[in-house]
Amino acid sequence: MSQIKPALVAVPGSDIAVSTRNITKFYGYVEALRDLSLEFPRGQLTSLLGPSGCGKTTLLKIIGGLLEPTSGEVEVNGQTVTGPGPDRAFVFQDFALLPWASVMRNVAFGLEMRGVGRSEREDIAARYIKEVGLAGFEKAYPHQLSGGMRQRVGLARALSVDAQVLLMDEPFSAVDEQTRRKFQEDLLSLVQNENKTFIFVTHSIEEAVYVSDQIAILLPRPSRVSEIIRPSNFREKGVDNIRRDPEYLDIVDQIWSSLRSYVE
Repeated sequence: MSQIKPALVAVPGSDIAVSTRNITKFYGYVEALRDLSLEFPRGQLTSLLGPSGCGKTTLLKIIGGLLEPTSGEVEVNGQTVTGPGPDRAFVFQDFALLPWASVMRNVAFGLEMRGVGRSEREDIAARYIKEVGLAGFEKAYPHQLSGGMRQRVGLARALSVDAQVLLMDEPFSAVDEQTRRKFQEDLLSLVQNENKTFIFVTHSIEEAVYVSDQIAILLPRPSRVSEIIRPSNFREKGVDNIRRDPEYLDIVDQIWSSLRSYVE
């Protein structure tokens, strides 16, 4: 069965890459987040899950330095966040690609903005283009790619800048179900192989349980952490067995029971 831990309890054997402490955020008179504290273990994937409008994307943007909290603070690797930084990279829901640039140029764009030389940045980009399954499409343009392929370009771009924290805002919601499942499998491999910290926003309970080391359940606005769920070992049984595992099914039901009353 899953283990439920309160926020800010360290995970045994893990250190903490990102901490949010007492985050409150107002939009005018609307309180989106209230005194929200949460820790994200290094090298693991944490999903933010909750009803629509509960502040998941707001929290992600505050961690990314794109929004300032009204009060509270965020630390990444022990350093207080004051704005965007090279230690964090975004993977967006809408791909956010440069339509006039090739796959290679899109993936290498972050490195180009950092002043990395062309030969070096293209070598790095080529590695991640291959890793996300797009080898052979380096010269293609976004309009020539499917939605799933465009999302792979966005993922390769985030990986190529070697940020230690990847912030993923519903990255699979715009693709079909078959592509989404393949992305979920690929994401598990990336978490295992890349040694990065992933913070993943999703509306899908099944997706959160499938990909996550830790699931933070957020309450409706003003958002706080309701509970933290850490699946134990069903992901070690192989991607083909996860969705049939009794623990997976129990956690999906447990989360739905927690969220059912908040769904209109």
